[in-house]
Amino acid sequence: MSPALPEGDAAPADGALPPGVRDGAGDRGFGVYLHVPFCTVRCGYCDFNTYTATELGGGASQVAYADTALAEIALGARVTAAAGLPPRPPSTVFVGGGTPTVLPASDLVRMLDGVRGAWGLADDAEVTTEANPDSVTPESLAELARGGFTRVSFGMQSAVPHVLATLERTHDPRRIPDVVRWARDAGLAVSLDLIYGTPGESLADWQTSLETALATGVDHVSAYALVVEQGTKMAVQVRRGDLALPDEDDQAAKYELADDLLTEAGLHWYEVSNWARTPADACRHNLAYWRNDDWWGVGPGAHSHVGGVRWWNVKHPRAYAAKLAAGESPAAGRETVEDASARLERVMLGVRLDEGLPVEVLSPAGRARVAGLVADGLVDARAALGAGGRPGRRVRLTRRGRLLADSVVRTLAD
Repeated sequence: MSPALPEGDAAPADGALPPGVRDGAGDRGFGVYLHVPFCTVRCGYCDFNTYTATELGGGASQVAYADTALAEIALGARVTAAAGLPPRPPSTVFVGGGTPTVLPASDLVRMLDGVRGAWGLADDAEVTTEANPDSVTPESLAELARGGFTRVSFGMQSAVPHVLATLERTHDPRRIPDVVRWARDAGLAVSLDLIYGTPGESLADWQTSLETALATGVDHVSAYALVVEQGTKMAVQVRRGDLALPDEDDQAAKYELADDLLTEAGLHWYEVSNWARTPADACRHNLAYWRNDDWWGVGPGAHSHVGGVRWWNVKHPRAYAAKLAAGESPAAGRETVEDASARLERVMLGVRLDEGLPVEVLSPAGRARVAGLVADGLVDARAALGAGGRPGRRVRLTRRGRLLADSVVRTLAD
């Protein structure tokens, strides 16, 4: 069960945006997120807005999905033009899910072509799709590359069979080196996504997963702590006592091991859960979220943010398709982000980046607390004083601070 949509104001049926979205638009980047809500199997820990064929029933065809998404892309082009926004070719496009590669590569390319036709595409655009290791072939990856994709992010999660079984992942971990090689042969940059803290995963299991990922030579790795979300199958298993909740100390030890091994291999953290070999290997689309740029989210349940206005689409693919077929915006609600909320979000997101958060963004009370965080070993002293090669005084997390990032945010935002 995916989370409920936020509460907000009613969204206009035509999707029209208020005039204020034009303010400062030329200074903000613009990206596009394309949500593909389909999976062959729903994993027990997943609370994303995804569906298997049996869950969908009739009226929400995977075969017709690309055409439905193209209808929203066309709507987006009309809405942004009518709002008087300056032309901004997207610098990033990210296709997520679900498992986007359950659709034919030709459908994903058609959706990208729709983005290109609606808004254009920057010459150096980063175009990423998520994929499961068992949902691609050398031929499908080559077709994506020919169609304009530049990057693929594989949901590896683990290299250990019993850990994958607990997560209900279906791929064979021995396939990982093959899919990485196929993607690179096609000319695609590759990221591997890992999860740590799965019930029953030992520190040695986690080290095996990290070493297996690094052995492929990838230039980007994401490592996320498992969170047992309410409403998921795994939450029921924990409640029944069939699985143990992830232990915070165990997850901290696994984060530190990841940071050690990835750093030794030449990858450097640029966001709390992400490591890249060089700045050019970082995921530019996710950086745009953390830096509060604009983006249009296409698909059921997708969220968008343009000029301080945030909105979210209806969740179910059938309702989403019905809205667009009727010529209406699929938005279920929206809100205008107030100054206080915008500053809180800037702190929450900016603190997570290696580049740090400018101290002047903080409220006077937040600025006064930086010294205490330095004393506690959570914030880098040199960065806080304006040293270390970065302009201005910045809040930059130490490794201990990364482990306690939520606590740092609460301290700075109160």
